[in-house]
Amino acid sequence: MAHGIESIDFNGLPALRLQAGGASAIVSLFGGQVLSWTPRGGKEWLYLSETAKFDRSTPIRGGVPVCFPQFADLGKLPKHGFVRTVDWMLADRRVDKDFALIQLRLEDSAETRALWNHPFGIELTISIEDNRLDLEFEVDNRGTDVLSFTGALHTYLRVREAEEARLEGLYGFTYRDSANGNAIKRETGDALMVDAEVDRVYRQVNRPLLLRDGSRTLGINTEGFPDVVVWNPWETRCAALADMPDNGFRRMLCVEAAAADTPITVAAGEQWWGRQTLIAL
Repeated sequence: MAHGIESIDFNGLPALRLQAGGASAIVSLFGGQVLSWTPRGGKEWLYLSETAKFDRSTPIRGGVPVCFPQFADLGKLPKHGFVRTVDWMLADRRVDKDFALIQLRLEDSAETRALWNHPFGIELTISIEDNRLDLEFEVDNRGTDVLSFTGALHTYLRVREAEEARLEGLYGFTYRDSANGNAIKRETGDALMVDAEVDRVYRQVNRPLLLRDGSRTLGINTEGFPDVVVWNPWETRCAALADMPDNGFRRMLCVEAAAADTPITVAAGEQWWGRQTLIAL
């Protein structure tokens, strides 16, 4: 496979294709969103809905949407914030035969201040190499007041069959069960397996996770983000999503680096960063 970074048209949207070390990725400038990642010698690890919309009328269903400055409906802003439906700027690119890296940037504007009246700058650095995808998200508080936000890297992982996938590493952690009245529970299983709707915010997760999908295994590491969100809409909720096929829930599991339970606060003039790393094992 060749190595490089090229501008492409992806379903009518401006995007970038990264290739290096036998790996590849596609990133949409609309939403600053990774849409595809294939490690060296492997298969696609990100789920992108077959019925996703690319007409800018709605966020793209799949890949790794960036949720900021609000996670879900935990506030007065549009669900998951507003950065999923605006164009990001390409600020930097670097490439050699072993790795490819891009840095996307978004700053406050009259449109964002009408929704959320705070000066800010955010950057998403995306890099691939061999069997690894790194996403680093940085928030710069450019105002004179403390900045408070929730958010996530809303990662849709592609699985062969959701009911057979095993997510390991969450044993013992407390979670808020959004699918069951926001009840607070403790994970007691060695592995999380999906056989119904799952919508959980695991708190203060401080160890790596493993997703076992048949013969494939994916390591999931986070830094900076305090929480991990696990989501699968299952049959009924999936059928209600216009931009997802009725059986789409069988092919995906969201495992998200998140700050969803307690807001992140950033002092005036300071920065915060969080990272999610996916490693195909």
